[in-house]
Amino acid sequence: MHSSSPYNARNYLYYLLLLAVFGAGIWFILATGSKLNARRPLVSSPNESVPVTTSSTTAIESAPPQTYLSRIFKENLRSPLSILLLQIIVIIVAAKLFAELFRRIGQPPVMGEMIAGIVLGPSVVGLLSPQTMAFLFPPSSMATLGLLSQIGVVLFMLVVGMELDIQHLREKASAAIMVSHASIIVPFFLGASLSLALYPSLAPANTSFTAFALFMGIAMSITAFPVLARILEDRGLSQTRLGSIALVCAAVDDATAWCLLAIVIAIAKSNGFGASIVTVVLVILFIGIMLFLVKPRIENLIRVEKEKHGKGLLAGILAFVLACALITESIGIHALFGAFLAGVVMPSDAGFRLFLKEKLDAFSSSILLPLFFAFTGLRTQISLLNDWVSWLTCFGIIIVAVAGKLGGSMLAARWTKMSWRDSFSIGVLMNTRGLVELVVLNIGYDLGILSARVFAMMVIMALFTTFMTAPLISLLQPKKSA
Repeated sequence: MHSSSPYNARNYLYYLLLLAVFGAGIWFILATGSKLNARRPLVSSPNESVPVTTSSTTAIESAPPQTYLSRIFKENLRSPLSILLLQIIVIIVAAKLFAELFRRIGQPPVMGEMIAGIVLGPSVVGLLSPQTMAFLFPPSSMATLGLLSQIGVVLFMLVVGMELDIQHLREKASAAIMVSHASIIVPFFLGASLSLALYPSLAPANTSFTAFALFMGIAMSITAFPVLARILEDRGLSQTRLGSIALVCAAVDDATAWCLLAIVIAIAKSNGFGASIVTVVLVILFIGIMLFLVKPRIENLIRVEKEKHGKGLLAGILAFVLACALITESIGIHALFGAFLAGVVMPSDAGFRLFLKEKLDAFSSSILLPLFFAFTGLRTQISLLNDWVSWLTCFGIIIVAVAGKLGGSMLAARWTKMSWRDSFSIGVLMNTRGLVELVVLNIGYDLGILSARVFAMMVIMALFTTFMTAPLISLLQPKKSA
């Protein structure tokens, strides 16, 4: 050990000599180059501009060191990247805190994340401290936050599509066809009927009644399949007859609602009836290609890739999902529909779907989806409901939503000879709207179908109907051991 000391000392000497020689060389280059400033012409070429020293720059340079550092820190903190990083940190922390709080009171964690988004928006933080909200969420940052949140929703819709087992639907659809159809058509009818009262005073000026009424009907018909599945799993009801019927009904509901939504988007975005027909035909053609051509081939491709232990499998799947989203966006409907179909055509192998879901949930559910909740909350201005008429209208929307979804599903289930207890449980489960409802509402808001006031009312309805599910199911169907 002592024999290496001269060697180490020699290394240190070489190191210091290296620093000294090259440090002196760099100093010499800088000193020599600084003399070139005096010879540099002040006249710029036509394509160049002469740097101008602004008064703010002069003020910063002449300020005391403490003030100078403070100003530099504030300027760097307000860069677009710094703002986005700060937003992500605040949103994730708030989402996790609220998710844990709601989990402890028996609610799905996603319910807490939804509330966290509302709290961070103008309805709470913006009302209590406008300066804080302006600092955290300046208007210039909303476009970036919105686009990033959409990526999270695209991945979420992939998972929703994967949970839609077509073979399972074929086996059990006959037992639940009455309930699933009633859970769509009854709330759709009531939502469209409600539009007669809402359209004259609350619809945007450039929105046709047809688009508004159809969209309200779809918004009333939504069931949050992923949230429902998690509630059933938590209650130990997934393998029961009640749970199976509810899952099949919700799956049929989601698939039908997304297809109807595609038609409404085509009508809303087209310039005429002919253009909407073309879009609908393209959508039907795309669905056929995905189900009958892509699905068999993608199963073979993924099986071969798994046998090769290819590391590019996940990247290839993500590229495929984004390509499907791009196609439906290009057709004239929303990119989320393409992501949903991509999930539907994924191989039915339970192990593969679990693997893919775990990989995606680790990032999308923990980081990207809370951004979507926050983005929705920033759009929700509950303060617009500033009189008793607005709150009475909001209450009416909630009543219609519950009566159509819960009531229609319950009566249809009773018609199939289920007990009143189980029929009411089916109605309560089908009334769960959750994240899927927020996705649909944001689409309507982006398309200009919903005004800011109606959007706020519908978000409140989505939160209320989702919140009521867990306590009612706990009352009706006590938790069973898995």
